[in-house]
Amino acid sequence: MTLSTSRIATLEDLRTHLQWAIELEHSTLPPYLCALYSLDPVRNAAAAHVVGSVFAEEMLHLLLAANLLNAVGGDPVLDAPHLLPSYPHPLPHGDGSVRVGLAPFGPEALELFLHIEQPARADAPAQDDGYATIGQFYAAIEDGLRDMCAALGEEAVFSGDPARQVRDVHLSRGGGQVIAVQDLTSALEALHEIVEQGEGAARTEVWDGDRDVFHPEREEVAHYYRFMELREGRRFQAGDTPQSGPTGEALTVDLSGVLPMRPNPRTADHAPGSPVRLAQEEFNHTYCVLLHLLEEAFTGSPSLFGVAVGMMYAVREQARALMRMPSGDGRTTAGPTFEYVPEERRRHRTGDARRIAVLENGPYVVYGQIPLRRKRKIVSSPEKQSLTWETGPDLATEETYALCRCGRSSSKPFCDGSHAMAGPDHESFDGTETADPRPYAELAHIHDGEGISAHRVGELCVHAAFCIGRTHPIAKMLDDSGDPDVRSHIMGLIDHCPSGSYAYSLERTSELIEPDLPQAISVLEEEDGIASSLWVTGRVPVERADGVPLETRNRMTLCRCGHSANKPLCDGSHRAVGFRE
Repeated sequence: MTLSTSRIATLEDLRTHLQWAIELEHSTLPPYLCALYSLDPVRNAAAAHVVGSVFAEEMLHLLLAANLLNAVGGDPVLDAPHLLPSYPHPLPHGDGSVRVGLAPFGPEALELFLHIEQPARADAPAQDDGYATIGQFYAAIEDGLRDMCAALGEEAVFSGDPARQVRDVHLSRGGGQVIAVQDLTSALEALHEIVEQGEGAARTEVWDGDRDVFHPEREEVAHYYRFMELREGRRFQAGDTPQSGPTGEALTVDLSGVLPMRPNPRTADHAPGSPVRLAQEEFNHTYCVLLHLLEEAFTGSPSLFGVAVGMMYAVREQARALMRMPSGDGRTTAGPTFEYVPEERRRHRTGDARRIAVLENGPYVVYGQIPLRRKRKIVSSPEKQSLTWETGPDLATEETYALCRCGRSSSKPFCDGSHAMAGPDHESFDGTETADPRPYAELAHIHDGEGISAHRVGELCVHAAFCIGRTHPIAKMLDDSGDPDVRSHIMGLIDHCPSGSYAYSLERTSELIEPDLPQAISVLEEEDGIASSLWVTGRVPVERADGVPLETRNRMTLCRCGHSANKPLCDGSHRAVGFRE
């Protein structure tokens, strides 16, 4: 069997080009974001809607490219320096005619966007490298897919793990659909979704084949033609063609309602330690965390895609804040630089070592497939004495997963991105951490008994009530600790304290004695169905949002209702607010 003349002649070639597709789709995101965030959303609502909808659909295209690469057994890469080259730079793997730069919304940005989304001629050949238009590049990938399936068979080509496919996600500002790729039919469907949203159906239509998400009575305009609408100041209507241009209602843009961001800003333009540079460095850190989450989502943890989308709200707020800071030249403002932050300079490590990372105003990201299970407190009646924890079955998790800490997720205990979503009933989640970082030994108060010393840090108490004996609290029971049965009872009560607020030693200065607990995270439920904290056991490291590690202990409890005054640790507020799942 003879393959086509395309360079995509092997399965590894195909994987390489699908990785290029990921890089291509990502390359459009920073310029679209700069234009979007420079727009006053009130004075330029129409323009903000257009650019925002295109950005959301480019995120969809990035997802589809990753699904395609995963389907053929590849490993998507996003968290890498070449994903963020210096601006301006050529469109990845193109012919060099389009140079991607960062600029505020305006004629220059619109011309760039029109060049990026330029439809291929109906008779344009497929181009697997050095392409003139994105459509020609994807045509070469389509040829490669068909050739590989003809030569090797679909089963050999689509050998990837189906569990890696990102499936049920919703991007609120854009149209299109998420397609799980499993065979040639679904692969072609994903490719056509990408191309038609960008340049129009069949390369000859203004419309992309979908209904407008926000105006279902009309068809959706492809990206290239949406930007043409902004340039021409008029919308397309039924009957319009690429040749006629838009002939519908007027679409106005108020250029005085655009923040004058300095084009292609760099951190090197500002002195180390200056407010602008610090803000740009903070933005770069946040954006690289976003890339990291996307890579994790595409390489075994699909649910993290929603967490990454939630991170876009932090990206937006930091970018807008930068665009309100003077750049220093008297004419322009600063802006985001989209510079890569190497791992060694980040607050959080990457890799699969077991640990929990607290994201700023976001969830707990759990690495290393730490077992997750539920535990329910068993109490006696009528005394209401806390007795023990009943362990349920392990919950299914991905390789890396995110646990809600704002209390709003609709898929508790997992995060669904709700922490970033402000609404009429609440603002975006404030996860500011206030827990004292000093080690337990510095904070503990010690109460001595006979043959036992009880150590306690009151700030760690979650009011699980194991420290209340049948008749007396532990502090009072110590008076009778000369009785071996009483002493043994005290030890048992302390061993059940989930937060480790209480610990004990045989002598005041001897080593603390801890229960033998496995590395695990337990989702606790208290009496009457009250949802409690996340019980972290087995000396699992926990890193705060600023990258500073909490003291690694055999047990600790993390807040998941969002109301603790001792974040990220639990302080029992779930009981006061009646937190439930």
